[in-house]
Amino acid sequence: MQFTAGQDLPHTRTRALHWLATAAALAAVVAAASFVQPPDATATATTDAASGARAAAAPAPDPHAASYPVDCGPNRLDVVDSAVGDLDGDGSPETVAVVRCHTETGTPPSGVYVLSGPAAGRTGKGAPRVVATLLAPAQQRSVEGFAVRDGVVAATLLGYSSTGVPRCCPDVRVPTKWQWKGGKFVQSELPASSDTEGV
Repeated sequence: MQFTAGQDLPHTRTRALHWLATAAALAAVVAAASFVQPPDATATATTDAASGARAAAAPAPDPHAASYPVDCGPNRLDVVDSAVGDLDGDGSPETVAVVRCHTETGTPPSGVYVLSGPAAGRTGKGAPRVVATLLAPAQQRSVEGFAVRDGVVAATLLGYSSTGVPRCCPDVRVPTKWQWKGGKFVQSELPASSDTEGV
C-alpha cells in the first residue's frame, strides 16, 4: 500500500515531547554507564609484593602527634621546627622534629628526633614513632639553620665554650649533618667556630 504525498504518517512529525523523552533516556543510559565499571578499574595505592611495585607513600608523620623521650617537668614540650624527607630511601617520608622544653627566658637545649609512621600492622593509625635520636637535650645544644635536603639532615648546633658562659648566649657553633648510611644515621661535623675566637 502506498500513501499519497499529502497524507501524514502517525509518527513522522517530531514534537518537543519526543525530544525530551529521547534526551531523558540518553541521560539515564550515560549516568548508568558511569556507575558501572569492571572490578579492576579502580585506582588503588596497594603494592604487588611479587612484582615489587612500590605503594603510594603514606603521609608524613605529624610532629605534634608524637611522644618524645624528653622530661620537661611542669613545662610543656614545644615542637620548634620540623621538616619532611625520605631519609632512608624506602619511599616513605620521615619527619625530623626539633623540640625543646618551653621557657620564657634563656635558650633551653634542643632534641632532634626522626619520626616514622605507626608500627606495621596498624593500618596507618596511631601516633608517629620516634625511630632515631639525632641530638638529645642532655647534650646541652640548641639548634639553628635546620633543614632536610636530599635525604640529609643539616643544622648548626649551638653550645657553650665553658660553664661561665650564660645559658642565654651560646658562643660555639658547630655545622652538623646526619645521613642514613649502613642502616643507621651517621653524624658528620664541620670544624666548630666560637664567637670568642680571635679576641
